[in-house]
Amino acid sequence: MNILKRNNVHVQGDGDSVLFYAHGFGCNQNMWNRITPAFASTHRQILFDYVGSGKSDLAAFNANRYSNLQGYAQDIVEIYDALDLQGDVTFVGHSVSGSIGLLASIARPELFNRLILVSPSPCFLNYPPDYLGGFEHEDLIDLLSLMDQNYLGWANYFAPIAAGESNTGVISGELSDSFCSTDPIVARVFAKATFFADNRADLPLMSRPSLILQNNNDALASVKVGEYIRSNLQNSTLKILEVIGHCAHMSNPSLVIEAMREYFNNPPQSQ
Repeated sequence: MNILKRNNVHVQGDGDSVLFYAHGFGCNQNMWNRITPAFASTHRQILFDYVGSGKSDLAAFNANRYSNLQGYAQDIVEIYDALDLQGDVTFVGHSVSGSIGLLASIARPELFNRLILVSPSPCFLNYPPDYLGGFEHEDLIDLLSLMDQNYLGWANYFAPIAAGESNTGVISGELSDSFCSTDPIVARVFAKATFFADNRADLPLMSRPSLILQNNNDALASVKVGEYIRSNLQNSTLKILEVIGHCAHMSNPSLVIEAMREYFNNPPQSQ
């Protein structure tokens, strides 16, 4: 199987340092197009679509494999190996890809020198009083039911929540278009894997340094979630961005770029 074709992999630039971008649920590699120009002269940049997303090979989708985040982590490992990446590689993952990158790094610690987690959440469910992921079990069941009953209606409902803006907003429109372009069956499998995953116990197992970028007004991943990750992830740094919504790399790319550059220029000391 041609892994690079399967995942619609694109490589930009030829720098010694590598940025390996992973998109979130319902999205695709184009969501990074406001970030990549800033690093075009300094990094080799890897972009891809998870199987079933974007312009990946839909024929390669396997519901059993992708019903668990480990299946998506395997995509990352296979892309890494197909490109024979070496040296200074930074993983940049949005939302659920924070957990996916975490799983890949635990399985193969040599993959990445560091991870940048944009609006991550190890678990979207509430487990009071110790952890509040933002949703009750019934909320997520209702979300899946809406996907089953009216997929386009779900996309138009969920996009503004993720974007943190009205239905007529630019980011909301891009997200809605991406959701609507994804096969509904594939989207439901990825949604269930995303929203019912619980990777809290995996956090202490990851040894690579990481930067956590959490937004101060995010309906899907609160500041408290970011603080929880920071307290359980060794060698991690938490930076709160003044951003509304779940997609700072789209709505406020300059803040994400600035935080990434600061992290590269002033790497934290190992703890």
